[in-house]
Amino acid sequence: MIDTDVDLSTANTLALPARAERLARPADVDELARVLTGRGADPLFVLGGGSNLVLTGDLPGLTVMPVFDEVSYRQVDEGLAQVRVGAGVVWDRLVADAVAAGWQGLENLSLIPGNVGAAPFQNIGAYGVELADVVSTVEAVSVDDGSNISFDADQCEFAYRDSLFKSRCRGEFIITHLTLNLRRGSDCRLDSFRLGYGGLAERLEGGGPVTPARVREAVIALRQSKLPDPAKLPNAGSFFKNPVVSLTHYQRLLERYPDLVSFPVTGGRKLAAGWLIERSGWKGRRLGPVGMHDQQALVLVNHGGATAVDVLALATAVREDVRQCFGVELEQEPVLMPGAIGVP
Repeated sequence: MIDTDVDLSTANTLALPARAERLARPADVDELARVLTGRGADPLFVLGGGSNLVLTGDLPGLTVMPVFDEVSYRQVDEGLAQVRVGAGVVWDRLVADAVAAGWQGLENLSLIPGNVGAAPFQNIGAYGVELADVVSTVEAVSVDDGSNISFDADQCEFAYRDSLFKSRCRGEFIITHLTLNLRRGSDCRLDSFRLGYGGLAERLEGGGPVTPARVREAVIALRQSKLPDPAKLPNAGSFFKNPVVSLTHYQRLLERYPDLVSFPVTGGRKLAAGWLIERSGWKGRRLGPVGMHDQQALVLVNHGGATAVDVLALATAVREDVRQCFGVELEQEPVLMPGAIGVP
C-alpha cells in the first residue's frame, strides 16, 4: 500500500515541516522489490528514523520507509554469536536486547537514535566504537533492478561517518538487513571493552566487574547528561563531524589553546568539533528559532517552528566563526533531503 501526501514533520527528529508525495512502508524484501519496480521514473527517497536528516522541503515522487523488523541470533560458538536484524528495527532496541541477552559489542553505541538501516549508511559511532567494528555483512536491494546484494564489511568502504552507501554508491541501494558479530559478555576481558572516551572509565570505577550492562548504563547516563531528547527538544544529534587537521596545524593551535581537545589519528589529529564551537561563542546561543544546545555545543536544536532555512543559516554562521577563529572547516553530518536550498 502506498499513501499519498503524507506529513513528515513527525518523521524527522528536527521536526522540520515537509510532506511526501507518496510514501511506501514495505515490510519485507519482496514487497520492497515490487515497490521499486512500480515507481517508474519518479524520484526516490529513503527514510529511516529521520534522526540524521535535514528535510529541506517536500519530497516529490516516492519515499520508501522500510519497516523490516525481524531479529534473529545464531550462536557461532560458545563465545561468539551473530545477530541478523532488519533495517526497520529501532537501533537502541537492538542494543538493549543484545546487552540483556549477555552479548558484548554494541554497548558503547547505546541510545543512538534512528533505525538499524541507517547505521551502515552513516557508520554510526560513539565512545570509541563504530558500526564497522562489529558488522559482518550488509544486505541491500538494488534500486536499479530490485536484486538482492550482500556486502561484507570490507566491501562497505567504512570510514569516519561514511560508507560506500553514503558516498560512492549513494542512491544505488536500499539497506534491508545487517548481520553483526557479538561476543559473550561474561567471557570478555576488561581490555576488550572500549572505555577510553568521554569519561566512561571514571563512571565505571569502584562498581565491580565491567560488564556490557554496566557500560550501557554508563553510556546512557553520559548521553542523557549532555544530549537533549529529540522527543522533548527536536535535534539531529551531532550536527558537525570532528575535523581532522595536520600535525603542523594542530601544533599551531595547541600553542594558542593549551586546553584544545583532540584525539590521535593516522597522519594528524582529530579535533573535538564541540570544543571549537563552544570556544567560538556558540554554546547555548540562538539564531531565530534554532540554536546550539546549552549542554553540548555540537548539537543544533529546534526551539520551535524552525524551517530548513533557519537550520542551515545557523550552520553556516557557526562554520564561518570556527573557520575565522581556528582556520578549521567543519563538515555537516546530517544529510540534506531532498537537497541543498538557498540560505539568506
